Amino acid sequence: MTEAEWRRTTDPGAMLDFLHGRSSGRKLRLFACACCRPLFTKKDLYHGALDVAEEVAEGKAPRRRVRELELYATMAMEDGGPLTWSVSFALAPDLPKNGLNREFTDAAAGLRKGVSEEEDAARFVGLLRCVFGNPFRPVTFSPSWLTPTAVSLAEAIYTDRAFDRLPILADALQDAGCENAAILGHCRGDGVHVRGCWVVDGVLGKG
Repeated sequence: MTEAEWRRTTDPGAMLDFLHGRSSGRKLRLFACACCRPLFTKKDLYHGALDVAEEVAEGKAPRRRVRELELYATMAMEDGGPLTWSVSFALAPDLPKNGLNREFTDAAAGLRKGVSEEEDAARFVGLLRCVFGNPFRPVTFSPSWLTPTAVSLAEAIYTDRAFDRLPILADALQDAGCENAAILGHCRGDGVHVRGCWVVDGVLGKG
């Protein structure tokens, strides 16, 4: 895949295929959580499980909580449905930190099966661009941009899912000397934003 193809594609499966060897288990889990979270209400059994899954992604969940995911993942596979792949990846008790070729291959295949409408494809493409950014133009965040204000804002945005504050984060980064068009444009754009957002991760030093 070329950069031009990455920018214009409407095939989320092809994008995920391209990310083989280029991203982490944490990113894959958070992307999967974002894909399936809209399926569940706050009262749904899996909704709370996704919160645990995000804790696991950050290495913050105690072992007993990780074990809970094994049960949820099994139940998700038994339930079936078009986004079974995303639930199973989100709730997998363990994902390797490296060597994720099989995981990305399986997720891409599941993603293709889960896309039933053009609207679905557009949503998944938007999520991929939010979480993984542009793999052809990786951005290095200058330490001078990472002021206490910027870091505090990024932490709050992640914790509270307060992505409406991203334009404020853009202002803080710009005040600190950041003029990177990709960073500022992502923060101020109309696209979807979720946990794992590449800009928030960049400010917080996460990968």
